[in-house]
Amino acid sequence: MITLGIDIGSLSTKSAILNDDSVVAYDVVYTGGDNRQSAETTFNNVLAKAGLTKKDIDVIVTTGYGRENVPFADKHVSEITCHAKGMHFLNPSIRTVLDIGGQDSKAIQIGEKGNVVNFMMNDKCAAGCGRFLDIIARALGVKLEELGGIHQTATSTARISSMCTVFAETEVVSLVAVGTPTPSIIKGVHESIATRAIALLKAVGIKEPLGMSGGVAKNIGIVSALQDLLNMKVEVTDYPQVTGAIGAAYIGRSA
Repeated sequence: MITLGIDIGSLSTKSAILNDDSVVAYDVVYTGGDNRQSAETTFNNVLAKAGLTKKDIDVIVTTGYGRENVPFADKHVSEITCHAKGMHFLNPSIRTVLDIGGQDSKAIQIGEKGNVVNFMMNDKCAAGCGRFLDIIARALGVKLEELGGIHQTATSTARISSMCTVFAETEVVSLVAVGTPTPSIIKGVHESIATRAIALLKAVGIKEPLGMSGGVAKNIGIVSALQDLLNMKVEVTDYPQVTGAIGAAYIGRSA
């Protein structure tokens, strides 16, 4: 059975195709101002990558903010359920999921079959999410994808007292002005984000193993900060950014 999942996020739209127990292909595009168009774009992209046509797909499931705005979808499912199922598909041992996306974060405790036991979501502010990191990277004059590597070179940690995106950016600029090393600033930012995420996790209840999904999971500095503060391993799959889309496709198998 071939199923396709589309996860329409605030910053990026992801798609994934499953053929039974295998991830055949995946794709990521910017959402922009038209989430229906971004869904169509990633849909066509992932079909091309897989060498398939729409007729080859048995079920299409959408999730995320714009999940109900895709006319060619067969089913719409909440992102909480899809991230839980996606993580379960990729690593069945995981019992708690931390998802940090572009503009929100989620902590989800899951059962043995990937069912949602408990969850909490921070969607009121982009602080501590991908958008926040993008703004900090620009303020420091580095590329977003370089943050994790630079973190690893830090020999000290700058204290970041504010998690408000605007105030934190001002704080970072001030630290740069007084000569604070960039790696120290980045490590401080990452630890602040990790501390915020841990509060969300503790509110849900952390059951090990802990897995992380979302685009921010690709940042080794965030993962490292979480592991240091929690004193536990944080598992990251091979497809962190498309976990929700994979979960949607996985759900499609029983649609």
